Amino acid sequence: MSALKNEREAAPGLDGTVFRIILAIGFCHLLNDMMQSLLPAIYPNLKISLGLTFGEIGLVTLAYQLTASILQPVVGFVADRRPTPLALPGGTLFSLAGLAVLSTAHSYGLVLFGAALLGLGSSVFHPESSRVARMASGGRPGLAQSMFQVGGNLGSALGPLAAAVVVVRWGQSSLAFFALLALLSCAVLWNVASWYRHHGLARQAAGAKRAGAAPLPTGKARLGIAILLALIFSKYVYLASLTSYFTFYLIHRFGVSVQTAQVHLFVFLASVAAGTLLGGPVGDRVGRKYVIWASILGVLPLTLMLPHASLFWTGPLSVAIGLLLASAFPAIVVFAQELMPGRVGMISGLFFGFSFGMGGLGAAVLGRVADAQGIDTVYAICAYLPAIGLLAGFLPNLPRANAAKHS
Repeated sequence: MSALKNEREAAPGLDGTVFRIILAIGFCHLLNDMMQSLLPAIYPNLKISLGLTFGEIGLVTLAYQLTASILQPVVGFVADRRPTPLALPGGTLFSLAGLAVLSTAHSYGLVLFGAALLGLGSSVFHPESSRVARMASGGRPGLAQSMFQVGGNLGSALGPLAAAVVVVRWGQSSLAFFALLALLSCAVLWNVASWYRHHGLARQAAGAKRAGAAPLPTGKARLGIAILLALIFSKYVYLASLTSYFTFYLIHRFGVSVQTAQVHLFVFLASVAAGTLLGGPVGDRVGRKYVIWASILGVLPLTLMLPHASLFWTGPLSVAIGLLLASAFPAIVVFAQELMPGRVGMISGLFFGFSFGMGGLGAAVLGRVADAQGIDTVYAICAYLPAIGLLAGFLPNLPRANAAKHS
């Protein structure tokens, strides 16, 4: 007993869930994504002040998403081979620089540059933070992933609200105030990096020893990854239609004010946060495949109804869509990590990066569609995207016993 006690004191928390670390990275995820969600939240302001088309707005989103998506798998791959705890606080400085540039950007080129800097901040933050969530999960990876991701969802929801309260009133220059939040995030992540270095790496090594070989043959694992990426495509292109253009849709179709449209966007993004929080723990209990199937395909009837709904029903439908769609992502990420054990950083970077990239490409393409055919056409087309959820039926079955030991 004494030897066991001494071992636990020397390496605290090797087996239990370390909630303080998960909450810390979740809080920083909130700050990170709140700062970054200010970009789409100020699109109506930028459209008026710079005279941008919907296509140009889509390219701003593309600049942000592509810098994040291209680098995230690379960061994760490198971190799997050579962990760099200090990358966590260091990456927040890119977000600070991006908002500082956007606060003074009076040309389209500077807006694109500021958006790209925000993407660089995400490319460092997300894969490394997801690795830390896995390290701290203590055998509950779905719960840890949901708690981490819901911080980002809450931040994304607060961004439009902050824009409605602050940016709409005091203008584009007020973005510099939000950039200071990066310094708070940097301080918190400095402490997380210390835990990562002294305890997280030991937990990861212990988990790798318990995990052993992959639960599935390489071919089946890769097929599963490909199916999950197709589901990410469906989910994030549809979400791009709402996060980038929902305010314009509400203003065009129902004649609401910018502030009212921003509040509707906030409510939708809050429902996304709630769905994210539910998806991981439910996947831990009933199986991630069932959550993925229900959340992607199950939303199809609602997306088909949305383009024909009145303003009264548009709100509840958007909330239900956000809840269901968002519940898929924690389950998808953890399912993919269990398909490819030992590559947590690369898988996290791949899926976060791919989701960002698909969101960016989707926003750019949908912007062109809106310019050519009108904003209503965007939602008529996107209504069918969740049908791709049928592919979830072809995901390999991952035994729960095997899945648990890869935690």
